[in-house]
Amino acid sequence: MTEPDQPLSLLSADLSPSSSLLANLRQEMMRHPPFAQMQACDLDFFLKRSQQHYYAPGEILVAPDSGVVKQLFFIRQGAVIGERGLAELSGGAFHYEPGELFPVSAAVAQRAVSATYRATADTFVLALPLDAMQALAAQSPPFADFLNRRILKFLDLSWRALQAAYATQALAEQSLETPLGEVARKAPVSCTPETPLRQALGQMHKLHIGSMLVTDEGIRPLGILTRYDILGRVTLPALPLDTPISQVMVRPVLTLTHEHTALDAALLMSEHGIRHVPVTRGGVAVGMVSERDLFALQRLSLKQVSTSIRGAGDVDTLKRAAQDIRRFAHSLLGQGVHARQLTALISHLNDVLTRRLLEMKALAHGIDLSRLCWLALGSEGRGEQTIATDQDNALILPDNTTAAQREAILRFARDVNESLDACGYPLCRGGIMAGEPACCLSLAQWRERFMHWIAHGAPQDLLNASIYFDFRPLVGDAAMAQGLRQEIGLAAARAPRFIKQLALNALGRSAPLNWLGRIASDDAGLIDLKLQGAAIFVDVARIYALGHGIHATNTRERLEAVGPLLGLAASEYEAWISGFEFLQTLRLRLQLESTAPPRQPNHLRVDSLNNIDRRILRESFRIARSLQQRLQLDYDR
Repeated sequence: MTEPDQPLSLLSADLSPSSSLLANLRQEMMRHPPFAQMQACDLDFFLKRSQQHYYAPGEILVAPDSGVVKQLFFIRQGAVIGERGLAELSGGAFHYEPGELFPVSAAVAQRAVSATYRATADTFVLALPLDAMQALAAQSPPFADFLNRRILKFLDLSWRALQAAYATQALAEQSLETPLGEVARKAPVSCTPETPLRQALGQMHKLHIGSMLVTDEGIRPLGILTRYDILGRVTLPALPLDTPISQVMVRPVLTLTHEHTALDAALLMSEHGIRHVPVTRGGVAVGMVSERDLFALQRLSLKQVSTSIRGAGDVDTLKRAAQDIRRFAHSLLGQGVHARQLTALISHLNDVLTRRLLEMKALAHGIDLSRLCWLALGSEGRGEQTIATDQDNALILPDNTTAAQREAILRFARDVNESLDACGYPLCRGGIMAGEPACCLSLAQWRERFMHWIAHGAPQDLLNASIYFDFRPLVGDAAMAQGLRQEIGLAAARAPRFIKQLALNALGRSAPLNWLGRIASDDAGLIDLKLQGAAIFVDVARIYALGHGIHATNTRERLEAVGPLLGLAASEYEAWISGFEFLQTLRLRLQLESTAPPRQPNHLRVDSLNNIDRRILRESFRIARSLQQRLQLDYDR
């Protein structure tokens, strides 16, 4: 048996450790979260109230029949395996290494553990009594935060490391998660509808502002006039400056509430080609946020990229815009923008590019887009696209489309698919593209096809459902897609056999963890972050959404919606979301850091990760596995 460098024989109820021993132990613990963020006095509190225990290989530390957890363990040396009980139907195991605390969930909930924790080597632990843990949590916010939001804390540490690595590329001060109530702190400059243009424009010039908000007596927005509107609405028409501003203001004015985020404002500006968004609280204008507020320090802004796309006149210009999307995403990754925001932005810009391309090609082919509905499928339909993404799209046609019209539409769709390929969005190897006859169907044909999949649930039907049922209307008559979405939701909710088949199919994919709970890579040291990680969360979220009549397609939104329906604490389904988004982050980093398009864009070499990222990756895989266990309990009966 090998003992730690600093034995803890003095740590007992009646003896206090020496100051030198405390200093050494404190130094040892500060290499691990949450202790690295804690005050020295709080570390000493932990140490003075802990006792060291030794466990031989195979010896049990705590098990379900031990009753309510009495202490929290910190591993100094050795290793512990947490073996799941039969009741959880998993057969899985969690592996804990030096520097880790366990069993956190059971200790916080003051319940018995659901796994048997056994030493796998000569193991030394510090055991902190439960009452001391609670007292420490009351006085140390970092410790309390760690206990209550373990995976979220690891994610925060990972993001800090990422931001440090990209520090020289950080291009913005604002986090896109910042509520607009914090961005737009000043009351907006406004006027009444009767205000003469001379007075309104003079005020804008005097205050060096780019917009004038027009409000009613209750300061509720009615319209807006910006400096970019003046040329077309005032100067060229040669309107007298005595004209009331109500005659030239833009209405209705697009607003957001104080609870919306900077990301919401950025997307709204890009979507509608505007630069100013009034912020309201209870319908009353409380601020104004501009593009400059959101991207003041950026060399390349969301508005610039989307404007260049909308102004494109040919495919070559769109090719360059697609490269700008990648550069913009790289910049935001350096800023520390989170995966959800980054994939939403990438998907949004890809939407803008696809819409522009559809407009160009529809004009060239003489196609009326208003009679069709172009669908985004797969990751694009979920708004979760990464950089390395191929095409998944389809078309809904009116039921009265003639054979000749359908052939013309297919030629148009194939031209769009080939142009998207030229812009860097590869053709789908499975042929799931609008230019393929099987993906260009009338509304009645799509309805019949989807209902057949739900009714029969053959293996190919299940595979198709996992791709097509994430559809989202992109261009054209969205009402056709929305009606189809409602019909699918009702049919799936009435078909428990179909949901069960989807669940059993999803359980065929497993997280790369070995029997010890360690990350299991292949012979080359690689894992597939998409198929072995992110896809598990996507599949489970889709199944629960279909089973509970949730119409959202985005994985995060699905998990947020289903959590309360399952009666779960917010911390549990937030952990699901965090695990998924960390995997998405790693995928983005792999793809954005590559100098050339990688052949395997989702294959990660595990030994390339730092210690924090390895631990949170393992935790994310654990969460994926626990999510599958819940799915198995709910549907494999």
